[in-house]
Amino acid sequence: MENQKSNLDLDQLTDFQQRIRILVRNAPWVLRITDLRDKPAPVFIVKKRYLPDEDPRKNGIKSKTVLRDQGLIYGQSLRRCLPVIRLIINGVCDEAGVPLELQQYTGNGRITFRGNLPLDEEAGTKLSLIFQLQARVKDLDRVELIAWRVERFSREEAAYWLTRATQSGAAANRWAQAGMRIMLGGQPDDKAILNLLEKLRR
Repeated sequence: MENQKSNLDLDQLTDFQQRIRILVRNAPWVLRITDLRDKPAPVFIVKKRYLPDEDPRKNGIKSKTVLRDQGLIYGQSLRRCLPVIRLIINGVCDEAGVPLELQQYTGNGRITFRGNLPLDEEAGTKLSLIFQLQARVKDLDRVELIAWRVERFSREEAAYWLTRATQSGAAANRWAQAGMRIMLGGQPDDKAILNLLEKLRR
């Protein structure tokens, strides 16, 4: 928590301690903003919460939930996708429907926040899909286009495509992701990419 404290102004720190941090414990998805030794800072890692199967050795008591990585993004790809990421997490609310305003922790300038942010199912699913699809794409225009098109998905559409891209076995997952990169981001050097980007940017 010390890194989080040192990187937040007083208002953000108060909001984080009173509203945000407590929600991370049970959020179905989490966005971790961190530093990794071998990658340019910051690194955004999206994690999904899983409930391990009941362990009979624990007298019927279930183990604690665990967070598992579901994609990451950093460097130039992160910079190009940041407006989309901020828009997606801006829609996350608490149980009373009050917006958490998570975008304040991912400012347009230098991102100093380090820590975990709670996500709902829609935000987590969309970020996971974006992060995984951009991983093998070098063309930043295609990366951004993929992000904007995923952002426009409904929660159900995002969940469907994420399932198709991640739960069919290694080879089938790889083929599905390759097809989705073309479906959402076009072919490399296609001039229509920039035209579509201009229409989708907000």
